[in-house]
Amino acid sequence: MPAFVATIRLLGINPYVAVPAAERRALFQAAGRDKGPIPVRGRIDRVPFRQTFVKYRGTWRLYLNTPVRRAADKDVGERVTVELAYDPAPRREPVPAALRQAFAGQPRARSAFQKLPPSRQKEICRYINGLKTEPSRARNVHLVLQHLSGEQNAKLPAFLRPRVSRS
Repeated sequence: MPAFVATIRLLGINPYVAVPAAERRALFQAAGRDKGPIPVRGRIDRVPFRQTFVKYRGTWRLYLNTPVRRAADKDVGERVTVELAYDPAPRREPVPAALRQAFAGQPRARSAFQKLPPSRQKEICRYINGLKTEPSRARNVHLVLQHLSGEQNAKLPAFLRPRVSRS
């Protein structure tokens, strides 16, 4: 994997590194496209990561999440060595067993879930998979079923709230 050195910068609250033109071209060629999010893998100061290379406000950026920066012991303003390559491996999040079982008795909710964009399905699954206790999983699966069945619930968790478009 080719490497480059970059300074971690901040856009709003999001730390990122700018990827030099030669490395961008190599990623675009490997991905077979230069539009839309591009899945990548690599290392930041020898710490492995999987991420998505995205274009935002006209500039391509590699955002660095907190776990990766902590593992590399680096933060905003510091220089890092970045190795980056296109990652063709599928990015799938398994449907939690509790949600899959709940869908068996709720065909309307299952149908609504299947109609959601894949990114939204993944977000819901990732959230539920990340819960540590069975009571939390059960409570959140119940909220998902209510939401997908069209029931009104005033206390929707953040992962179910409608997204607001920011122009």
